[in-house]
Formats: sequence, C-alpha cells, structure tokens
Amino acid sequence: MYAKQYEITLPAGYDMRIIRERVAEGGHLLDDRAGLGLKAYVIRERGADGSPVNQYAPIYLWNDTGAMAHFLVGGGGFQNIVRDFGRPVVRHWTGIACQAGPARSVPPRAASRRLIPIPHRADPDSTGRGLSTLIEREVEQLRRLSGHDGAHTAVLAFDPHHWHLLRFVVWADSSAPDEEATERYEVLHLSAPGLGDLPEGRSW
Repeated sequence: MYAKQYEITLPAGYDMRIIRERVAEGGHLLDDRAGLGLKAYVIRERGADGSPVNQYAPIYLWNDTGAMAHFLVGGGGFQNIVRDFGRPVVRHWTGIACQAGPARSVPPRAASRRLIPIPHRADPDSTGRGLSTLIEREVEQLRRLSGHDGAHTAVLAFDPHHWHLLRFVVWADSSAPDEEATERYEVLHLSAPGLGDLPEGRSW
C-alpha cells in the first residue's frame, strides 16, 4: 500500500462550488481504476471546521505503484490537474497499516489527517528499537480509532525522506472525531475500486 496526496490551496475568495462541480462531473472516472485502493476527493473550506484555507486535497491509497506512476506521469489522469492548476507537489508515504472500520459500507462524508514529524527522541539510543516501539504504539492507536462506529477506513503510513508519520481516516460521520487530527476535510466522493485489496492490519 502506498499513500499520496497533493494539496491545491485556492484563493480566500474562491468559489468552492467550482471544485464541487468538478468532482460531481468527473469523480466517477476512477471508480474502476485498476491498482487503486481508494481515492478520497476531499476539500477544506475557509472558516469551516477551523480551516484557514480553501483547498482541494485528494488522497489516494494505491495497491500497485505502477498504476500510481501511470496516473502521475503516464497520461493516466494527473495531467488534468496540471492543466487546470499547475503542477503541485505530490506527497507520498509508504504504508504501515490499514484497518477497515464498522462503517466501511456507508458512503463517507468526512476525513481527518494527522501529519506529524517523527521525533529524534523516538530512538534515543540510535538502535532503531525506539522507533519500532513508537510505530507499534501508533498501529495499536490506529486499531482502536478504526473501531469507532463512524470509521470507514483508517491508514498509517510514513515518509522516510522527511521522517513524517501520516494517519488518515475516512469517516461516515459529517465531522471527523479524531481529536489529534491536524486537518479535517469534507469528502465529496470516494472512488474505491480496490478497497477490498488493501491490507488489513499491519503490513508485515
């Protein structure tokens, strides 16, 4: 499993109905995309749920990195983003764990992201064992969070370049109850052709 996200921050006065209409018209195009676990078409609106910005920030979970590469640079869809908004930075994370929640059969309405640096003090003796212990705690916390009645899918992943840890949860509820979330989103559409192929539990 591989996670990726690009964030398109829009002007303060931007009419977010433009993004809503864009997703309504084209969101279904990835509903059967081979290699894709899920794509959550998420937005933040300035002033809503504490957001300081207007932003279109879809997040993807890929089962096949070749399919992900085709989407990004092989004419598989990302060229439309580049055409309309310029070429954004694409963040990416290697999957650690994925958990199905009780609400997986319910169309999601919200999502939460917690993106934090992995502190150097997580491994004070430089043996690597402290980092492993931290990840074990995070995996257990993900498991508990995914048991929430409104949880659809919960994911833990990391970026070993910048040493950041990502927790992303899709919720059936209209608000995301993850109290530690650094960002909260509204889900406009969910494409989930390979949802059942995403790993369950820790990846190893």
